[in-house]
Amino acid sequence: MPRKDAFAAWLRPRALLWTTAVVAALGFIVALEIASRRYGQPGPLTNQVREVIFAPKSGFMLYAGMALMMVVLTRRERLIATGAAIGIDAVFFLVRWAAGIETTDGHPFGNGALWVILACAVIAVTRREGQERVLLLKGVGLGLLLVAGRKTGDAWLLITSKTRPMVLDQYVSVADHALGNPSWLAGRILEATGPVGTKVLDGVYVQLAVAAAIVAAYQLRNVAAERRFPGHHLVRTFLVIGLVGPAIYMIFPVVGPVFAYGSGAFGTGGEHWAIADLWPHTSTPVATPHPVLYDAETPRNCMPSLHTAWATAIFIHSRTGPRILRFAGTFWLVATLCATLGFGYHYGVDLIAGVVFTITIEATLRALDRGWDRSAIQLVGYGTAVFAALLVAYRYLPMEMAHHPWVFGPLLLLAMASVIHGYIRTTRGWEPKAAAVRPPEPQPEPA
Repeated sequence: MPRKDAFAAWLRPRALLWTTAVVAALGFIVALEIASRRYGQPGPLTNQVREVIFAPKSGFMLYAGMALMMVVLTRRERLIATGAAIGIDAVFFLVRWAAGIETTDGHPFGNGALWVILACAVIAVTRREGQERVLLLKGVGLGLLLVAGRKTGDAWLLITSKTRPMVLDQYVSVADHALGNPSWLAGRILEATGPVGTKVLDGVYVQLAVAAAIVAAYQLRNVAAERRFPGHHLVRTFLVIGLVGPAIYMIFPVVGPVFAYGSGAFGTGGEHWAIADLWPHTSTPVATPHPVLYDAETPRNCMPSLHTAWATAIFIHSRTGPRILRFAGTFWLVATLCATLGFGYHYGVDLIAGVVFTITIEATLRALDRGWDRSAIQLVGYGTAVFAALLVAYRYLPMEMAHHPWVFGPLLLLAMASVIHGYIRTTRGWEPKAAAVRPPEPQPEPA
């Protein structure tokens, strides 16, 4: 392609949009790296580079990222990539075992997957041209973004704990009386199930990104054949949730029941930071709430519940798959809701905010893909308004919510249900309608 034509291609609106998005993402990651360094911790770039050699903390997620990257490869290339990743991991394992290097701070595998992803990036730049190069680079970016999202999320959590010393758990716990304090009930139920229930829910909670990769891989299964990505898929929603959600943490810092009212967090000097030791057996008192000073280590990552948000996104995107995928999406959503409440990581009102948050983002991304119209503007505007109203109510009306649970409890559920209903009704109208097939007209019989 001549240089002038190549430059003109970069000036196209879609190319400018992608270029701006990439530059903004890189700038954001660099800013998080600098901020993390200021607090004496490695940032997302450092942590990602370390996993090229050292035992990776990502583990399964690196292989999930490689699986997403491989949607652009042919079947033969996928077999080669998978074999190469396993072989590299075997070499790393043997070297660490021979050298006596412990991997207690990471997983014994995952380096191979990262090496394969990086190798594909090199191949795209040096061996591919035109559309094939672009397609392979998009696949590499997709795989790396899944892992980078986790790294940037960790950096965000560090920043919330360092910059928001006061937490609003008392406001949320009082407001949660409108729902009957579901975290306290779920905590007692999980405690009664013993170690089996705990291990199952912990596995679901920790491996959420792997479930997302499975659903996304199904959505992107035809990329290699069609040589292009679909306009909208689960990874886009996942990344936007991870980018926007932590910004809400900065506005509404909350640590969660198990920390604020349970075992709590302990400082370096042994200080116990919990407001009271009540979770999960004793309900919190209904008293005028106020901000509470908490430690500088525990993330303020409750409002909204991003685990609920991500599980809701998985559920939505699994609806278009086969029965087993729909069943898995439903299971992951229900199990995630049980885990977030049962482990005491979230209050009930966090989950409602998380569902509304996700549906609003999903509606926005779908509207960007298909084009904005009146129905899209109304849906996104309504979801945004409901989400803002929830945060305002939790902050300024917790006492009223606690004193009138039979009014505010149904109102909270109705507000969430109205956003869900609006999304279903609106997006059904966006689906292409099959043209009616006219029956063939009867032919006259020959004389």
